[in-house]
Amino acid sequence: MQQNDWYENWFGSPYYKILYQDRDEQEARAFIENLINYLEPPADCRMLDIACGEGRHAIQLAEHGYDITAIDLSQANIETAKASENEHLHFFVHDMRFPFYINYFDFAFNFFTSFGYFIHDRDHLLAAKSFAGAIKKDGLLVIDYLNLDYVLQHMTTSQTVQRGSYTFHIQKTLLRNHIVKDIKFTDANNKSRHYTETVAAFRLQDFIEMFKKAGLSLVNTFGDYKLNEYHEADSLRMIMIFKK
Repeated sequence: MQQNDWYENWFGSPYYKILYQDRDEQEARAFIENLINYLEPPADCRMLDIACGEGRHAIQLAEHGYDITAIDLSQANIETAKASENEHLHFFVHDMRFPFYINYFDFAFNFFTSFGYFIHDRDHLLAAKSFAGAIKKDGLLVIDYLNLDYVLQHMTTSQTVQRGSYTFHIQKTLLRNHIVKDIKFTDANNKSRHYTETVAAFRLQDFIEMFKKAGLSLVNTFGDYKLNEYHEADSLRMIMIFKK
């Protein structure tokens, strides 16, 4: 039997939401507002949210009246997100590596380091080409990724996180050009659990080269959710705007 990739096991599990329950929703909402102010999307545009999770960003974009399609690999995430569907907001289970709609969207978004999950670079390039294929000529793609140098400079190699009755033991390391987070804990039935997160250690130039192969060019880069200027050494995030 084929073993699932780490992201199939982890993102669909209830423990993922328990560990990350303290994520800053206010910051995420402010980021979307800042993006909309910057992009100035026309009212009749179509948007794609790639790797949408349970749809928090897609739902907010739809609140502005835009036509939103959102995709995620996790059946569990999409089932949750579908409760918020309406005539302008639709969710689908889909693998980002494969074409979805072609030359259809004006804007595509990939939020919160929802890229770089794969072991092989060919899979990342497949995803990049899929992203590019989904947007129209002159369409824009926004990718919100970790800033590698900042992460490496501030990375805590070992930590313990308490969430109610759960104690998560987390180890982080840079291994084979990936940032690997090893997560161990005991569940409510006293059963040992072990999950892994693996994200490619991409820098800005890696994205420029990869998405150039997909037919996109970088037009701007921001360093945080307030859309301040990007600095490789100390920016919190790497938010890239690509154009087809």
